[in-house]
Amino acid sequence: MPLPPRFDWDDLQAFLAVARTGRLTAGARRLGVDHTTLGRRIAALEGALAVPLFHRDPTGYALTTEGERLLGVAEAMEALALRALDQAAGPREEVAGVVRVGAPDGFGGYFLAPRMAELGRRHPGLEVQLVAMPRLFSLSRREADIAIALSQPEHGRMHARRLTDYELGLYAAPAYLAAHPGITDPAQLAAHRFVAYIDDLIFTPELDYIPQVHRDIRPMFKSSSLIAQMRAIQAGTGIGVLPCFMAGQEQGLCRVLPEAVRLIRTLWLLVHSDLRTLAPVRAAADFIVEQVAGAPSLFIPGAEVAAAD
Repeated sequence: MPLPPRFDWDDLQAFLAVARTGRLTAGARRLGVDHTTLGRRIAALEGALAVPLFHRDPTGYALTTEGERLLGVAEAMEALALRALDQAAGPREEVAGVVRVGAPDGFGGYFLAPRMAELGRRHPGLEVQLVAMPRLFSLSRREADIAIALSQPEHGRMHARRLTDYELGLYAAPAYLAAHPGITDPAQLAAHRFVAYIDDLIFTPELDYIPQVHRDIRPMFKSSSLIAQMRAIQAGTGIGVLPCFMAGQEQGLCRVLPEAVRLIRTLWLLVHSDLRTLAPVRAAADFIVEQVAGAPSLFIPGAEVAAAD
C-alpha cells in the first residue's frame, strides 16, 4: 500500500492562517513569520498532498475544493492540539494565555472595556484582546475566541449562551428638544431629524430599528458606529434609537416617548465548541457572564425591582 503523505503541524498552521485571512502577508503576521516562509510551508503542504489548496490571484488566496475539505480536518486537529496543551498543563490556579473577544462597538466599548481591568487583576497571566467593532465575527475562522452577537448562530459547531435581553429607546439632547415641536405621539416623529445606521452597513437585521419606530422616518445623519450615533445625538443632531445600558448612563440625553417606543433585543455569548473548555476562554466567558448578570437594571431599567417583586 502507498505510504500516507508526510507533512508537519507547522504546515497545517500555515494553511489555517492563510485560509482564515485570505492573504499571505496577513497570515504571516498572524503567525509571526515572514511571507516567504509562509509561502514555502503552503507549497510544502500542497506538495505532500499532491493537490492545490488555494486559488491564487491579485486579490488574495481562495480555497479550492480540496482546500475546503482540508479546512475542517485542520481545524479539528488544531482544537485537539489546543486541548492537549491545556490538559497537559493540568489544574493550576493561574490562568495564562491569550483570549480574543469580539463584540459590537456599543457593548464592547461601552460595557466590557471599562470592566476588563478586573479580569486582568484576577488573572495577571491572561492577555485579553477586545475587538469592539460593528460587525459579525467568525469563530470558525478564529477572528475571535468569544463573540458577542445579537442572534444565535444558525449553523456551525458553536456553543451559544444567552447573556441578557436589553432595552432600547428613543433619545435626544435637551437642546434639540427645546428647539423643536414637542413630541406626544409616534406619528409626530416623521417631522424630526433622526440619527441611524447606514442602511447597507447594518450587519445584522436586529439593528434595523427605524421601520419599527415609524415607517415615515427618514434619518438625516447615519453612521456605522453606535458610539458615533450617540455622540451625534448628544450634540443635538437629532433623535435616535440607543440601548438603555449606554444612554441611561450619559449626561445630556433625554428619553423620548418611553412608553410608546420600547424595543427589546438579546445578547448572546458564542464560543466555538472546540475551544470552550480551554482555560483562557472559559475564564473570560465566565467573567463576561458574571458582569452582565450583576447589572440587570442596566440592560432592562427596573429589572432589579421587578425581580424583587
